[in-house]
Amino acid sequence: MRNYIQIKQKINSYNESILVSSDKSISIRSILLASQAIGISKIFNLLESEDVINTLRSIKKLGIKCKKHDKFYKIYGLGLKGFNTKNKLVLNAGNSGTFARLILGLLVNSDNYIKIVGDRSLSKRDFSRVVQPLKKFGPIISSNKGRLPVTIKGTEFLRPIDYVEERGSAQCKSTIMLAALKTPGRTKIKAKKSRNHSEIFFKNLNIPIKVKSEKKYDKIDVYGESNYKGFNYRIPGDISSCSFFIVLTILNKNSKLLIRNVNVNDTRTGIIKILNKMNAKIKFKNVRNYKGELIADIIVKSCKNLKAINCPEYLNSSAIDEFVTIFLIAAKSKGISTFKNLGELEKKESPRLTVAVNFLKKIGIKVLRKKNNVKIYGKPDLELKGNYIIKNFRKDHRIFMMSCVAALTLGGNWKLFDKDSINSSFPDFFNVLKKLGVNIS
Repeated sequence: MRNYIQIKQKINSYNESILVSSDKSISIRSILLASQAIGISKIFNLLESEDVINTLRSIKKLGIKCKKHDKFYKIYGLGLKGFNTKNKLVLNAGNSGTFARLILGLLVNSDNYIKIVGDRSLSKRDFSRVVQPLKKFGPIISSNKGRLPVTIKGTEFLRPIDYVEERGSAQCKSTIMLAALKTPGRTKIKAKKSRNHSEIFFKNLNIPIKVKSEKKYDKIDVYGESNYKGFNYRIPGDISSCSFFIVLTILNKNSKLLIRNVNVNDTRTGIIKILNKMNAKIKFKNVRNYKGELIADIIVKSCKNLKAINCPEYLNSSAIDEFVTIFLIAAKSKGISTFKNLGELEKKESPRLTVAVNFLKKIGIKVLRKKNNVKIYGKPDLELKGNYIIKNFRKDHRIFMMSCVAALTLGGNWKLFDKDSINSSFPDFFNVLKKLGVNIS
């Protein structure tokens, strides 16, 4: 079966309402925290993507019972020491950096050696950023020069640490928080601002945590060895999945879209703030609080007069997964857009900044790059008529979906490889496109 799609015509105008896939970050966190609870947790609307399925398979290997029902998953937690770890157990994270890093935090008290492996793409990503601080808790950890496979053997003599996270990585911060959950005493974390789903979840489960927000950093104290009970949780829609349809609508003529039940946590809405600064018209409707997370319906309309942006750096962490789609808006905006300090994009499923810059050049956009800073010279009248083949992007799901948006809004004849990459985060992507009238061959 071929692993590419062809797009030969632009999308027509639409006025529709859609749902997008459930939030991947929260789906993975909910499974991991349910595995450490005492008793049964019910998780509704769990994202059934490859990354999340690999998370479920792995906790089953660790002795945690999981059962799928019609509308929810049941996870039978056995407490903070409930993992049953066979020696030399191998856990396959597939493409999920979130699971591969976070599970290491929960294995700091494991009885036996456990190896974490991943696919070709994940095996090229940096794990030293979590391995080094985790070693300070006391476990034995080895890696392949800071990459996968990573092997860990826990200790029963865990000690709390002081940790400074300077990248703005929620994965790194959350890994340390999960290790602290298992550790007696107070672990102190000073973290550059990033998505805060773990902190919200801890508070919701009454896990002892203190968070003090400062201008650029959050100071987080976690008090370990506090058991908590099983819980019920409904996963909201993922704003990262929304981003492709937000940009599709902005760039498509005479179109309007309502995206329902989306997580609009302030640490995740950088794309909305950035695009509205570029003259987009994106609004929230029916905003409500669900267990500490903000949920809303998003309304977005076409925009004819997009303008360039000198993107504020403080928005980087809250839009880090969406910059490839933001770059498409910059390509169609009047003026020169500037983005700075985007080095974290190079640490994703692909060297995403490099791939995105090469993509823009391929479609005729002038881009100047200096290290991790880029200038994008917009072409408001950009229309494509040639043939375009997109491949060799290390099966990065976000690059593939961004390419689909470009093909559907800019014109041209496109052949896009690695269509199965969407299964890691948004397996329903094509079905949502079909609802908007897209014909994909």
